Amino acid sequence: MKLAIMQPYFFPYLGYFGLIRNTDSWIVFDTPQFIYHGWIARNRILDSKEGWQYINAPLRKHSRNTAIRDIQIRSEEKWKDKIFAKLTTYKKIAPYYTNISNLIHDIFEFDNDSIVKMNCHIIKNICSYLQIEWNYSIFSEMNIDIEKPSSPDEWALNICKNIGYVNEYWNLPGGKSFFDRKKYSDNNINLKFYNQILKPYYQKRNHFEAGLSIIDVLMFNSVIEINLMFKNYEII
Repeated sequence: MKLAIMQPYFFPYLGYFGLIRNTDSWIVFDTPQFIYHGWIARNRILDSKEGWQYINAPLRKHSRNTAIRDIQIRSEEKWKDKIFAKLTTYKKIAPYYTNISNLIHDIFEFDNDSIVKMNCHIIKNICSYLQIEWNYSIFSEMNIDIEKPSSPDEWALNICKNIGYVNEYWNLPGGKSFFDRKKYSDNNINLKFYNQILKPYYQKRNHFEAGLSIIDVLMFNSVIEINLMFKNYEII
Protein backbone atom coordinates (compact mmCIF):
# COMPACT_ATOMS: atom_id res chain seq x y z
CA MET A 1 0.00 0.00 0.00
CA LYS A 2 1.15 3.51 -0.83
CA LEU A 3 0.58 5.80 2.16
CA ALA A 4 0.92 9.57 2.56
CA ILE A 5 0.71 11.48 5.85
CA MET A 6 0.19 15.23 5.59
CA GLN A 7 -1.14 18.12 7.62
CA PRO A 8 -4.50 19.49 6.39
CA TYR A 9 -3.80 22.52 4.21
CA PHE A 10 -6.23 25.27 3.22
CA PHE A 11 -7.00 25.07 -0.52
CA PRO A 12 -3.54 23.53 -1.11
CA TYR A 13 -1.46 23.75 -4.27
CA LEU A 14 -1.58 21.35 -7.21
CA GLY A 15 1.15 19.03 -5.89
CA TYR A 16 -0.89 18.20 -2.78
CA PHE A 17 -3.64 16.79 -5.00
CA GLY A 18 -1.09 15.05 -7.19
CA LEU A 19 0.18 13.25 -4.10
CA ILE A 20 -3.37 12.20 -3.24
CA ARG A 21 -3.88 10.96 -6.80
CA ASN A 22 -0.79 8.75 -6.65
CA THR A 23 -1.31 7.12 -3.24
CA ASP A 24 -3.75 4.53 -1.94
CA SER A 25 -4.38 5.86 1.54
CA TRP A 26 -3.90 9.14 3.38
CA ILE A 27 -3.61 10.16 7.02
CA VAL A 28 -4.49 13.72 7.98
CA PHE A 29 -1.79 14.50 10.52
CA ASP A 30 -3.54 16.83 12.96
CA THR A 31 -1.65 16.30 16.24
CA PRO A 32 1.49 18.44 15.66
CA GLN A 33 1.68 21.92 17.11
CA PHE A 34 0.04 24.57 14.94
CA ILE A 35 2.63 26.85 13.36
CA TYR A 36 1.75 30.40 12.36
CA HIS A 37 2.46 31.56 8.81
CA GLY A 38 2.07 28.06 7.38
CA TRP A 39 -0.61 26.72 5.03
CA ILE A 40 -3.16 25.40 7.54
CA ALA A 41 -5.37 28.49 7.48
CA ARG A 42 -4.27 30.46 4.42
CA ASN A 43 -3.19 30.26 0.80
CA ARG A 44 -2.54 32.52 -2.19
CA ILE A 45 -4.49 33.54 -5.28
CA LEU A 46 -3.90 36.19 -7.95
CA ASP A 47 -4.16 39.82 -6.93
CA SER A 48 -6.32 42.14 -9.00
CA LYS A 49 -3.47 44.03 -10.67
CA GLU A 50 -0.28 42.02 -10.34
CA GLY A 51 1.33 39.54 -7.98
CA TRP A 52 -0.70 37.55 -5.48
CA GLN A 53 -2.80 37.99 -2.34
CA TYR A 54 -3.68 35.82 0.63
CA ILE A 55 -7.01 34.21 1.35
CA ASN A 56 -7.49 32.86 4.85
CA ALA A 57 -9.78 31.52 7.53
CA PRO A 58 -9.48 33.70 10.68
CA LEU A 59 -8.59 31.73 13.80
CA ARG A 60 -9.48 32.05 17.46
CA LYS A 61 -6.67 32.94 19.84
CA HIS A 62 -4.84 29.93 21.20
CA SER A 63 -1.73 29.14 23.17
CA ARG A 64 1.54 28.64 21.36
CA ASN A 65 1.60 24.87 21.88
CA THR A 66 -1.94 24.19 20.64
CA ALA A 67 -2.26 21.17 18.36
CA ILE A 68 -3.72 21.61 14.88
CA ARG A 69 -6.72 19.47 15.85
CA ASP A 70 -7.73 22.07 18.48
CA ILE A 71 -7.50 25.13 16.23
CA GLN A 72 -10.87 26.83 15.79
CA ILE A 73 -12.14 29.24 13.14
CA ARG A 74 -13.69 32.54 14.18
CA SER A 75 -16.95 31.70 12.48
CA GLU A 76 -18.63 34.95 13.57
CA GLU A 77 -16.46 36.78 11.05
CA LYS A 78 -17.72 36.89 7.47
CA TRP A 79 -14.50 35.35 6.20
CA LYS A 80 -16.15 33.39 3.41
CA ASP A 81 -17.63 36.61 1.99
CA LYS A 82 -14.16 38.17 2.07
CA ILE A 83 -12.76 35.26 0.07
CA PHE A 84 -15.54 35.57 -2.51
CA ALA A 85 -14.78 39.29 -2.81
CA LYS A 86 -11.15 38.46 -3.58
CA LEU A 87 -12.17 35.82 -6.10
CA THR A 88 -13.73 38.52 -8.29
CA THR A 89 -10.16 39.09 -9.50
CA TYR A 90 -10.85 36.12 -11.78
CA LYS A 91 -14.28 37.17 -13.01
CA LYS A 92 -13.23 38.75 -16.30
CA ILE A 93 -10.12 36.69 -17.01
CA ALA A 94 -10.72 33.07 -15.97
CA PRO A 95 -12.78 30.79 -18.26
CA TYR A 96 -13.97 28.61 -15.36
CA TYR A 97 -14.80 31.43 -12.93
CA THR A 98 -18.51 30.64 -12.72
CA ASN A 99 -18.01 26.89 -12.26
CA ILE A 100 -15.36 27.30 -9.57
CA SER A 101 -17.21 30.08 -7.75
CA ASN A 102 -20.22 27.76 -7.57
CA LEU A 103 -18.01 24.91 -6.37
CA ILE A 104 -16.53 27.02 -3.59
CA HIS A 105 -19.99 28.34 -2.68
CA ASP A 106 -21.18 24.76 -2.25
CA ILE A 107 -18.09 23.89 -0.22
CA PHE A 108 -18.69 26.85 2.07
CA GLU A 109 -22.19 25.62 2.89
CA PHE A 110 -20.34 23.36 5.32
CA ASP A 111 -20.49 24.93 8.78
CA ASN A 112 -17.80 23.78 11.21
CA ASP A 113 -15.42 25.74 13.43
CA SER A 114 -12.68 23.12 13.26
CA ILE A 115 -9.94 24.08 10.79
CA VAL A 116 -9.14 20.37 10.38
CA LYS A 117 -12.71 19.44 9.50
CA MET A 118 -13.08 22.49 7.25
CA ASN A 119 -9.89 21.72 5.35
CA CYS A 120 -10.79 18.05 4.98
CA HIS A 121 -14.15 19.10 3.56
CA ILE A 122 -12.47 21.49 1.12
CA ILE A 123 -9.94 18.89 -0.06
CA LYS A 124 -12.54 16.13 -0.34
CA ASN A 125 -14.84 18.24 -2.51
CA ILE A 126 -12.07 19.45 -4.79
CA CYS A 127 -10.92 15.84 -5.19
CA SER A 128 -14.46 14.91 -6.17
CA TYR A 129 -14.54 17.72 -8.74
CA LEU A 130 -11.20 16.50 -10.16
CA GLN A 131 -12.41 12.88 -10.17
CA ILE A 132 -9.77 11.82 -7.64
CA GLU A 133 -10.51 9.23 -4.97
CA TRP A 134 -9.35 10.37 -1.52
CA ASN A 135 -9.23 7.62 1.11
CA TYR A 136 -8.31 9.44 4.28
CA SER A 137 -8.36 9.05 8.05
CA ILE A 138 -7.76 11.72 10.67
CA PHE A 139 -4.85 10.71 12.88
CA SER A 140 -6.31 11.93 16.19
CA GLU A 141 -9.43 9.83 15.55
CA MET A 142 -7.59 6.61 14.69
CA ASN A 143 -6.78 5.67 18.30
CA ILE A 144 -3.50 4.03 17.39
CA ASP A 145 -0.64 3.78 19.83
CA ILE A 146 2.69 4.38 18.12
CA GLU A 147 6.23 4.17 19.41
CA LYS A 148 7.50 7.58 20.58
CA PRO A 149 9.59 9.13 17.76
CA SER A 150 13.19 10.08 18.51
CA SER A 151 13.47 12.35 15.45
CA PRO A 152 11.03 14.16 13.09
CA ASP A 153 11.25 11.54 10.34
CA GLU A 154 10.09 8.79 12.69
CA TRP A 155 6.51 10.01 13.04
CA ALA A 156 5.65 8.67 9.61
CA LEU A 157 7.83 5.59 10.07
CA ASN A 158 6.21 4.61 13.36
CA ILE A 159 2.72 5.13 11.96
CA CYS A 160 3.59 2.93 8.97
CA LYS A 161 4.95 0.25 11.30
CA ASN A 162 1.81 0.35 13.41
CA ILE A 163 -0.46 -0.02 10.39
CA GLY A 164 1.66 -2.92 9.23
CA TYR A 165 0.83 -3.26 5.53
CA VAL A 166 2.55 -0.16 4.13
CA ASN A 167 5.26 -0.92 1.57
CA GLU A 168 5.63 2.61 0.17
CA TYR A 169 5.57 5.90 2.05
CA TRP A 170 5.15 8.99 -0.15
CA ASN A 171 5.90 12.56 0.88
CA LEU A 172 6.20 15.96 -0.77
CA PRO A 173 9.80 17.04 -1.49
CA GLY A 174 9.95 19.55 1.37
CA GLY A 175 10.67 16.72 3.83
CA LYS A 176 13.53 15.21 1.84
CA SER A 177 16.21 17.02 3.85
CA PHE A 178 15.40 15.34 7.18
CA PHE A 179 14.21 11.84 6.20
CA ASP A 180 16.62 8.95 6.66
CA ARG A 181 15.95 6.47 3.85
CA LYS A 182 17.78 3.66 5.65
CA LYS A 183 15.32 3.71 8.56
CA TYR A 184 12.53 3.05 6.10
CA SER A 185 14.34 0.46 3.98
CA ASP A 186 15.29 -1.41 7.18
CA ASN A 187 11.53 -1.77 7.77
CA ASN A 188 10.80 -2.83 4.16
CA ILE A 189 9.24 0.53 3.33
CA ASN A 190 10.19 2.30 0.11
CA LEU A 191 10.46 6.04 0.79
CA LYS A 192 9.43 8.23 -2.16
CA PHE A 193 9.25 11.99 -2.62
CA TYR A 194 6.64 13.22 -5.09
CA ASN A 195 7.62 16.38 -6.92
CA GLN A 196 4.90 17.96 -9.03
CA ILE A 197 6.46 19.76 -11.99
CA LEU A 198 4.50 22.98 -12.23
CA LYS A 199 4.46 24.18 -15.81
CA PRO A 200 3.03 27.65 -16.52
CA TYR A 201 -0.51 28.01 -17.80
CA TYR A 202 -2.01 31.20 -19.18
CA GLN A 203 -3.16 33.55 -16.38
CA LYS A 204 -3.80 36.46 -18.78
CA ARG A 205 -0.92 38.53 -17.46
CA ASN A 206 2.69 39.02 -18.44
CA HIS A 207 4.25 37.22 -15.47
CA PHE A 208 3.19 33.72 -14.41
CA GLU A 209 2.61 33.39 -10.66
CA ALA A 210 3.64 29.83 -9.77
CA GLY A 211 2.64 27.66 -6.84
CA LEU A 212 -0.65 29.36 -5.99
CA SER A 213 -3.65 27.65 -4.42
CA ILE A 214 -5.48 24.98 -6.38
CA ILE A 215 -8.16 27.66 -6.84
CA ASP A 216 -5.98 29.41 -9.40
CA VAL A 217 -5.40 26.20 -11.35
CA LEU A 218 -9.13 25.44 -11.32
CA MET A 219 -10.01 28.91 -12.57
CA PHE A 220 -7.89 28.63 -15.71
CA ASN A 221 -7.97 24.91 -16.55
CA SER A 222 -10.54 22.21 -17.25
CA VAL A 223 -10.69 18.95 -15.30
CA ILE A 224 -9.16 17.16 -18.30
CA GLU A 225 -6.30 19.67 -18.50
CA ILE A 226 -5.59 19.41 -14.76
CA ASN A 227 -5.50 15.63 -14.85
CA LEU A 228 -2.95 15.89 -17.66
CA MET A 229 -0.89 18.20 -15.42
CA PHE A 230 -0.82 15.50 -12.75
CA LYS A 231 1.09 13.23 -15.13
CA ASN A 232 3.97 15.70 -15.14
CA TYR A 233 5.86 14.73 -11.99
CA GLU A 234 9.05 13.06 -10.82
CA ILE A 235 9.94 10.77 -7.94
CA ILE A 236 13.09 11.87 -6.14
